[in-house]
Amino acid sequence: MYSEECAAMNFKPDVLNIKSEYGVAAAFEAKRLAEKYGSDFFDCDALVKIMGVGKNNIRQLLNSDSFPTVEIGNRKVVSAVAFTMWAMQNGNGYI
Repeated sequence: MYSEECAAMNFKPDVLNIKSEYGVAAAFEAKRLAEKYGSDFFDCDALVKIMGVGKNNIRQLLNSDSFPTVEIGNRKVVSAVAFTMWAMQNGNGYI
């Protein structure tokens, strides 16, 4: 399922400037997070739980140009795969 999601979204480790072994690790971590939180996409409330920071910080992150969000109506969400790759690339250690 995750390889299909990556293919559909044209995710390639080189695009995000991370090594290919991180892409494999990110896929496994994305699967773990998706199963743990019951969704392949995370909204503000889910990110608060995952990252352990306040809603205002998450909202600021969701509005940041460097964070890989998708807008659905007036909601911003991030896919488990994109979030994991972003976290690994930025070295945040939240996951």
